[in-house]
Amino acid sequence: MGLTKIMNTQFQLGLPQLGWRPIFQSQLSLQDLESYHPARVIAQHKSLLQVLTAEQTVAIEVRPDMPPITVGDWLLVDEKGQFGRLLERCTELFRKAPGSNVAKQLIAANVDTLFIVSSMNQDFSLNRIERYLAIANESGCEPVVVLTKSDCCESPEDYLSQVRQLDPFLAVEGVNALDESALSQLLPWCKGGNTVVVLGSSGVGKSTLINQLTREDTQLTAGIREDDSKGRHTTTGRSMHFMPQGGIIIDTPGVRELQIADCESGIESTFADISELSRQCRFSDCLHDSEPGCAVRQALEEGAIDLRRLNNYRKLLREQARNARTLAESRQNGKQFARLVRATMKDKHSR
Repeated sequence: MGLTKIMNTQFQLGLPQLGWRPIFQSQLSLQDLESYHPARVIAQHKSLLQVLTAEQTVAIEVRPDMPPITVGDWLLVDEKGQFGRLLERCTELFRKAPGSNVAKQLIAANVDTLFIVSSMNQDFSLNRIERYLAIANESGCEPVVVLTKSDCCESPEDYLSQVRQLDPFLAVEGVNALDESALSQLLPWCKGGNTVVVLGSSGVGKSTLINQLTREDTQLTAGIREDDSKGRHTTTGRSMHFMPQGGIIIDTPGVRELQIADCESGIESTFADISELSRQCRFSDCLHDSEPGCAVRQALEEGAIDLRRLNNYRKLLREQARNARTLAESRQNGKQFARLVRATMKDKHSR
């Protein structure tokens, strides 16, 4: 039996306040209702998951036979706090695992809104924001670009205008994360039962933002290096926090490497203008280089799209294709190895 510890909480939340939706209720059988309690993962550690039911918090030991689980997931746990099963997600944010790991890494699950946090300084990058938008659009959650450090910038509107040009329907907000009153424009996404996850590079003000929205100093904060505006990691794990407005916010470590995989539709949604032009090209396999009848090149020459955006679109598509092939090969090798193990075990037992 795995290590399980049940602790009383200082408050009790109903399932709707935890983000429970009809889509999760519909997955429960009569047996599930009799034997299990729904619980949401509120913190993820190396060997333990901290989950919250409507009545208590439970620490569950991570076992090799359990499926991949992340913060925001809904689980079923029994009376003893033992893991039953994972409920199907309505949204999931993921990336390719950093470094040489050939796997997808879950970031958060069952998220309604993604706050893409970037600061108005040297670290500002439209290419990086488009990368975040691609994974948000792939997941199905709503992206909101939050530009911080407006108090340290001479012309915040210039930064806001650049992001708004990416998509006229994209929500873009400029804030001073140290000023609680300046965060009022973010409150529509912080309503009761709504789950928000915060992503961004180190030092852009994610922890400060969360402290202000939760009205608690729950997260450590640190300054940035003056020479290049680069940040220092202050958050080392994923965790869920509750806001006075009733919403839920998930903090994540600063992202230094966000490679995308299994994200083709997210890229096409993020670059919808270029994708639509591509369908107007004379050749279906047009590379938008020197082919005749290329609608994308024509739009570029006419100034309807800019070269930076086109180059980033190409870059993300190449990265997506490369990582998709690598992941597919890894899955195939894993299946072949599993078949070999099963055949070996079968042969051993037949002797």
